[in-house]
Amino acid sequence: MSTAGLFHFPTPLTRICPAPWGLRLWEKLTLLSPGIAVTPVQMAGKKDYPALLYLDENELEEQFVKGHGPGGQATNKTSNCVVLKHIPSGIVVKCHQTRSVDQNRKLARKILQEKVDVFYNGENSPVHKEKQEAAKKKQERKKRAKETLEKKKLLKELWESSKKVH
Repeated sequence: MSTAGLFHFPTPLTRICPAPWGLRLWEKLTLLSPGIAVTPVQMAGKKDYPALLYLDENELEEQFVKGHGPGGQATNKTSNCVVLKHIPSGIVVKCHQTRSVDQNRKLARKILQEKVDVFYNGENSPVHKEKQEAAKKKQERKKRAKETLEKKKLLKELWESSKKVH
């Protein structure tokens, strides 16, 4: 008996895969072969804010400057650092996270879009709300750690006092 017969899968398999940056949903769906069901799933750690303000390219001023930081001559002599300015608000973003100019441009626009949204919407911005939640969770973790430390100290004192009695 062959082992191929043991592994029988149903014909319509579902595939979940991340698609390349910049593709619209229908383009992502056409990457997969026809007849396969697709479930769009957000990748872990990647937040998508559909409600952010739209950035008009006419309101942006873009410059490419020389890089900085570790990497030596490869980063210090190439102009792959992107400086992006939103003219109406005056917000400036400098992005040099990768060696690729295209990736830095995309990242700079995403960061600028988030900053502009916080600038105009303030506390109603989803980015601001997420930062508030993260700060609140951090404060709660800090409080729990402090309480745990106090409990340990109290337990240690009780244990030492019980040793002295005996």
